[in-house]
Amino acid sequence: MRCTIISRAGQVLAYGHLFIRPLDDGSLRLDLETDRGRILEGGLIGADGDMTAAGEILSEQFFDMWGMSDLTLSIQCGETSTPPNAALPPSADIDMSLL
Repeated sequence: MRCTIISRAGQVLAYGHLFIRPLDDGSLRLDLETDRGRILEGGLIGADGDMTAAGEILSEQFFDMWGMSDLTLSIQCGETSTPPNAALPPSADIDMSLL
């Protein structure tokens, strides 16, 4: 899923995509890769598919990376992608979740 990380002041910190990475032991992890190639490792996805703990660990990685809290992870729905230097898509195309 395409996503944008936005500061509480509205500044775009990074564009990237969320993905689920299968691990050697059969478990799954929620990760984010920025368009500049940096991978932020999230937590393990629960056996029941719950991503709450995985998302919390990923948000801790955001704090370590950008040194701030209250970031917004904007996830773009649909097939189109946002170029790294473009404006955010219209609000109808995104689902906002506070981290």
